[in-house]
Amino acid sequence: MSSESVITAAETPAANGHGEAHSTATFRALMLGSIGVVYGDIGTSPLYALREAIVAASGSEGGVTTHAVIGVLSLILWALIVVVTLKYVVILLRADNNGEGGTLALMALAQRATTKGAAAIVLLGIISGALFYGDAVITPALSVLSAIEGIKLVTATFDPYVVPLTVLILVFLFSVQSRGTASVATFFGPVMCVWFAVIALAALPQIARHPEVLYALNPIHAVSFMLHHGVIGFITLGAVFLAVTGAEALYADLGHFGKLPIQTAWLSIVLPSLALNYLGQGALLIGNPKGIENPFFLMFPDWALIPMVALATVATVIASQAVITGAYSLTRQAIQLGLLPRFEIRHTSEAHSGQIYMPRINRFLFIAVIVLVLMFRSSSALASAYGISVTGTMVVTAMMGFVVIWKVWKWSPFTAAALIAPFLFLDLTFLTANLLKVFEGGWVPLAMGGAMIAVMYTWRRGSRLLFEKSRKLEFPLADLVAMLEKRPPQRVSGTAVFLTSDPVSAPTALMHSLKHYKVLHEKNVILTIETAPTPRIDPSERVRMEQLSETFSKVTLKFGFVEQPNVPKTLAIARKLGWQFDIMSTSFFLSRRALKPAAHSGMPRWQDHLFIALSRSSNDATDYFQIPTGRVVEVGTQVTI
Repeated sequence: MSSESVITAAETPAANGHGEAHSTATFRALMLGSIGVVYGDIGTSPLYALREAIVAASGSEGGVTTHAVIGVLSLILWALIVVVTLKYVVILLRADNNGEGGTLALMALAQRATTKGAAAIVLLGIISGALFYGDAVITPALSVLSAIEGIKLVTATFDPYVVPLTVLILVFLFSVQSRGTASVATFFGPVMCVWFAVIALAALPQIARHPEVLYALNPIHAVSFMLHHGVIGFITLGAVFLAVTGAEALYADLGHFGKLPIQTAWLSIVLPSLALNYLGQGALLIGNPKGIENPFFLMFPDWALIPMVALATVATVIASQAVITGAYSLTRQAIQLGLLPRFEIRHTSEAHSGQIYMPRINRFLFIAVIVLVLMFRSSSALASAYGISVTGTMVVTAMMGFVVIWKVWKWSPFTAAALIAPFLFLDLTFLTANLLKVFEGGWVPLAMGGAMIAVMYTWRRGSRLLFEKSRKLEFPLADLVAMLEKRPPQRVSGTAVFLTSDPVSAPTALMHSLKHYKVLHEKNVILTIETAPTPRIDPSERVRMEQLSETFSKVTLKFGFVEQPNVPKTLAIARKLGWQFDIMSTSFFLSRRALKPAAHSGMPRWQDHLFIALSRSSNDATDYFQIPTGRVVEVGTQVTI
C-alpha cells in the first residue's frame, strides 16, 4: 500500500530509489520511516492471523491440537519467507519505474516496454488499482476492531463497547486527515519499533516453555498439513494469507524510502519479530488450547493487557493511516494515467508535494469503513472479507512482473517464466483459497473492486470515444494559424493561453472565441499538458516550445504520473526559454463540455450515463492545474457521446 503523503523524505535523492548511497543518518531515518509506514499493516496481522488460521484448521481435529498448531505455524512462517521475502524483498523491489514501485508504476513500466499487449496490461492495472480500494476499506475496519477486542479479556462487561469505541476511533482518524500527516508521521517509526520489540519479547517465555513449537520452522510440516487435511487445509490457507497482507506496501513505497532501507528493516527487525510472535502464540496454544479465544493478548500478563490494547490501537491506527494515504496516492496516479476523472487535491505541506488530502476519497473510505464495522461487528467475521483483494493484487503484480522481467530486463521468456511461475502459482492458490470465503464476506471486496473496475474502465473508454468524436469535428490547427496570419481579425493586447488535450486540432475555446468575439490576442499559446509513463520528469524536460507563427506558439508541459500539475509555476520555466509574458495580462481559455448521450455511442447506455455522471463530478480544471481563477475564461459547448 502506497503512502506517499506520509513520509517527508520522499523528495530526497536517497529516497527515490535511483541509488543506495545513503549517509548513515539518512539511511537510519529512511529505515525508521519504512518501519512506521511500510510495515504497519503486516506488523499488526498477528492480532488476528494465527487465531483465524487455527480456528479454520481445527475443524477436522475437533479442537486445537499440537499437530494443527505446528502445521499452521509452518504455513505462516514459510508464507512470510516465500511470498514476502523472496517475491517482494528480493525480486520485485528491483523492478522499479524510475525509483517508483506499486502496481500502477509497474503497469506504466510494462506498458512502455510492450506494444502488442498494451491493452491487456492496462486492464491488469485497472484490476489491481480497483482491488486496492477494497483493501483500503477493510484494513482500518479489521485492524482497529481486532485491537479494541483485547479489552474483552479484561472483563466481559466491555464487550458491548467494542464496536462503539472502534467507530469513535475511526471517526477521529478520518476527521484529522485534512490536517496532513507530517507531524504524526514523526512518531510512526518509533511507535512501530516499540510495537515490534514488545510483540517479540512477549513471545520468548512462551517459546521457552514449549520449545517443540520450533518444529514449525521445518517446511515439511507445512507440506504435510496440506496433504493430510484436504479441503480443510485449503480453507486454512485462506486464513494463513492474513499473515502476509500488507506485503504490497513493500513494493508500493519503494519510491519513498529506497530499496535498501526497506530490505534492511524487513530482514533485521520486522521478519524476526513477526516470526517470534507467531511462534509464541503457537507455544501458548500448545500449552493452553483454550487460549484460541485471543492468543495474541493472552501472551501478556493481566497487568499489561490495558497498555497492550492501547499500543495495539495506536499500531492499527498507524496501519490504517498508511493505507488511507496510500489511497490518495493511488487515486492521484490513476487520475494522471487517465483512469479516473479529476478529483480535488489539497496539498497539506508547502515543502513536500507528496503530502496530499483528497476530500472525496476520504468521504468514500470513511462511509465504507463505518458500514463494514457496523455490518460485521467483529474481527473474526470481517477476516473472511479480507484477503481476496490483496491476493488479487498479488496475482496481477506477478503477471506484470513477468512482462517487466522479460521485456525490460531482457530475460528470455522461459527464464522469466521459470522465475515468476512458482510465485504466480502460490498467489493463485491463495486467491482460490480466499474465494471459498465469498459468501462469508468475501463478496465485499469483490463488489467494491468490481464497481471501481467499471468506473475506471468506463472513464478510460468514454474519454477515448469523446476524444475521437471531438477530433472529427475540429479544424486542423496548422491550417487555422495559416488562415489567421493571412487574414487576421481585430487584435487585442495581451496573451491568450488555450488549453487543449489535442495539440494537432484547433482548441474548441479558440474556435468559439473567434466565432463569437471575432477578435484575437496579440500573442496566442496552444497549451497541452502531458502525463509521462514515468513517476517524475527532469525539470529540463518539463517544457517544450514550438513557434507556429509570429503570433501563435505551441507549449507542451510534461509531468510524471505522481506529480501534481502546476501550470503557473511551470510556465516560469518557459520564461527562461524565451517566452516573455505577464501572468496578469494573460487569459487562460478553457472549454467546458456539457455531455449528452447519443443514440449510438459505442458504449452501452448504462456506461454512457455513468461516464456523463463522472464527467460532471470531475473537479474543475482551473483548480486541478492551479491556474489563477481571476485569469480564466470558460467557453461552454454541448457534445453528444
